[in-house]
Amino acid sequence: MITRFFIYGLIGWCTEIFWTGLGSLLRGDRKLRGWTYLWMFPIYGMAILLEPIHHLIKEWPILIRGGVYTTAIYLIEYVAGWLLRNTIKICPWDYTQTPYAIHGFIRLDYAPAWFVAGLLFEKIYGLLLTLEI
Repeated sequence: MITRFFIYGLIGWCTEIFWTGLGSLLRGDRKLRGWTYLWMFPIYGMAILLEPIHHLIKEWPILIRGGVYTTAIYLIEYVAGWLLRNTIKICPWDYTQTPYAIHGFIRLDYAPAWFVAGLLFEKIYGLLLTLEI
């Protein structure tokens, strides 16, 4: 379980760097600058919490599973942002200036990305189980 936590953290970091690098390209930055925060590693590692959810919903239709994962990811992101802001007085991400933001912690327009991420999680989790990790 600890190994999978670290794997999810690393996959999340790499994905975020790719995502932000792609975003910089779309803004015209040919350097493709991508970034993340050290705080994100344990937050992405919290994908470990999706494993028991997966066991409960694995037979459900794909649209419902994706919706459940999206909701769970939003919950993790919101709670993590709230905890960071209320303990260390800063949240590394701040969506307050973007449309569809809730308290600056989550962006509802990211729902399609989290939907896909949740379904990719299923594949990654299945692979880790196959490899007995």
